[in-house]
Amino acid sequence: MESIKNFKSCPVQYVLHINDTLNVISGKWKLPIIGSILFGKKRFTEIQRNISKITPRMLSKELKELELNGMVIRKVYDSTPVAVEYELSESGKLITEVLDKMIEWGIEHRTSVLSRT
Repeated sequence: MESIKNFKSCPVQYVLHINDTLNVISGKWKLPIIGSILFGKKRFTEIQRNISKITPRMLSKELKELELNGMVIRKVYDSTPVAVEYELSESGKLITEVLDKMIEWGIEHRTSVLSRT
């Protein structure tokens, strides 16, 4: 795997890889879904309860996209009724560092903006 230093010297490659990342995690719901599953395996209804205002249809769509992109693992248990759990893949767990940095930035940014008013 190439070093990020190589991409920082080429704006075109840097932007290309930013877009690659955004294609996986962009949208209103993907990061909240990942954040919900980050704390352990969850069933569909648990995820939905954690994210206010997400519809079942949208949650299903976003989970399928996250699964296709290798971020989420869907496990179906042969029971009555059928149980389905979602968990982060190894790649999905790696995004924790990104989310932690986003949260740190968000807190600092909000504090800065509020201190100006």
